[in-house]
Amino acid sequence: MNDSRQKSSGSGGPFQGLRVVEIGSIGPGPFAAMVLSDMGAEVIKVDPAAMVNADIPDGPLNIPGRSMPLFRGRKAIGVDLKSEAGIATLLRMVGEADVLLEGFRPGVMERLGLGPDECLQRNPGLIYGRITGFGQEGPLAGNPGHDLNYIALAGVLDMIGQRGEPPTPPLSLVGDFGGGGMLLAFGVAAALFARVRTGRGQVIDAAMVDGASYLATLFHGLYDCGHMEPERGTNMVDSGAHFYNVYETSDGKWISIAGVMDKFYKKTLGALGINPDELPPQMDRQHWPELKLKLAEAIRQKTAAQWDEILDGQDYCYAPVLPLTEAWKHPHNRARESFVEVDGLIQPAPAPRFSDTPGQIQHGPVPAGQDTRAVLLDWGFSESEIGDLEAQGAVRQKT
Repeated sequence: MNDSRQKSSGSGGPFQGLRVVEIGSIGPGPFAAMVLSDMGAEVIKVDPAAMVNADIPDGPLNIPGRSMPLFRGRKAIGVDLKSEAGIATLLRMVGEADVLLEGFRPGVMERLGLGPDECLQRNPGLIYGRITGFGQEGPLAGNPGHDLNYIALAGVLDMIGQRGEPPTPPLSLVGDFGGGGMLLAFGVAAALFARVRTGRGQVIDAAMVDGASYLATLFHGLYDCGHMEPERGTNMVDSGAHFYNVYETSDGKWISIAGVMDKFYKKTLGALGINPDELPPQMDRQHWPELKLKLAEAIRQKTAAQWDEILDGQDYCYAPVLPLTEAWKHPHNRARESFVEVDGLIQPAPAPRFSDTPGQIQHGPVPAGQDTRAVLLDWGFSESEIGDLEAQGAVRQKT
């Protein structure tokens, strides 16, 4: 696989020169930090000093660090945030940073002495990004939860699933990554733009319930104007429509059909061997279930490869349903170098693309504390200061 786009000791992306301190966490916070790193920022991941040299996997959830591209592109330091010297060290770094990212429950950073008041007093231009499930205030602010809970409260989960079936727990894309980490990264970009105008930093309260709700804005409008029914699995884009669905082929694989507009709808039906003039009107919902059966029967007559030969590149709204591990092999994804190989692991390349300042994966994940001394030196600490901090156990370098 060609990974030349990623071979760089430093990135020339749009955030080149940006300094980010990331308090180590899981899920949406690391995703936001990954996005900033891929776009050129120098991201310093702060892990507990106790993790450095410990006989545990480098990544969270007992997953080896190499298998967590979410943590790519960072430098890693080990700091004891339960010690005064460790807190003082991080506050000193905050004074030199542009952005701080944290993903604790509300109040934790304040109890550590690293809340927004302390950090913005040290650095009035700091962008202080916070990511939680329920937000920094409200009746549920202190509650634990995960993506599934957040999209449930946002009204999103209820829309996902087949007709007559319970809601289907989807991958954690809507809450954790789309409504969480991606919006946090966007919030950082927006706050940095505002800082150019005002000279001031600010706090970003990114809540996954808010973000998931925000992503569903269109569907609120569709419900309001009567173009969407409350029952899941009965609407155009939720598996209700025959022309916007997935179908099994004769060899047990799946293809996706999305012929919404009239010209694509009729052309697709023709390719399937179905005469559109012999069918009820496309938008007659009462006939959708029987039409799904008709399309399913037609598509079961050929293999996925045969349908690909018929439909691919022929102005149809069609794509094969590829397994995650096979997507990188598709000719289109290969041509665009949409996936790259870093440290032996195939993973998505940075997106979106920039004509003048392209993003780059700076390097793969590194173990906790690998860069402690080098980072502190680069951020203004002297050799003797680092030695004193190590002696106190406030910071730790991987050996």
